[in-house]
Amino acid sequence: MTNNISTKPLKHIAIIPDGNRRWAKNQGLSPQEGHRKAFIEVAPSLLKTLWDKEIYAATLWLFSTENWKRSDSEVDNLMDVFSQFLSNLLPLSGKYSVQLRHLGRKDRLPENLLSMVEEVEHSTKGMTGHIFNFALDYGGEDEIIRAVRRLVEKGVKPEEIEPHQLMDQFCPPPDLIIRTSGECRLSGFMPLQSCYSELYFTNTFFPDLTPADIEEAIHWFQNRERRFGK
Repeated sequence: MTNNISTKPLKHIAIIPDGNRRWAKNQGLSPQEGHRKAFIEVAPSLLKTLWDKEIYAATLWLFSTENWKRSDSEVDNLMDVFSQFLSNLLPLSGKYSVQLRHLGRKDRLPENLLSMVEEVEHSTKGMTGHIFNFALDYGGEDEIIRAVRRLVEKGVKPEEIEPHQLMDQFCPPPDLIIRTSGECRLSGFMPLQSCYSELYFTNTFFPDLTPADIEEAIHWFQNRERRFGK
């Protein structure tokens, strides 16, 4: 068998960070403390690991379109955590030359978080070293619907929409998707882009994930044979 890794290098890693609330419960802490541990302490460290390893693009799913069903207090706390998370990333963006891009809907974000999203996108748009996509109020079905609507608004007839036109509306497909906490599903994450992504599932809760765990996932990926249907 021929290994395709040499011709298809690892350029884009996406992470579905699951298990914050279960981690907090096991520690006798509130869900809010689990989210803060995950996004204020752990996530920046993992991103630095990816950038140090010259991974060009990274995507982190912060909040799904379904997460609005959670309690108002938890959602409000998460919005504050995300605002701080993005603010903390700005100095790292300058150090690593990272362009920050929002994936998802903006129309439902609270005003203070929306302002932060717009600030980080504007202030990092000239960065060329890496891409960081933060998926916030993101759902795969919602993304597809909005992409189709954009094409129709541009004058493309629905019956004339081609697969490549639709894919051009999305960020490049991840080579590797990592999901934590033992859940072995994508939950609607990038349903079209993930067709040929390698899927890595770990039982570790996201707040316990370490740079060594990321390196292990990368090593696992490097030993995969990627045939892309051939």
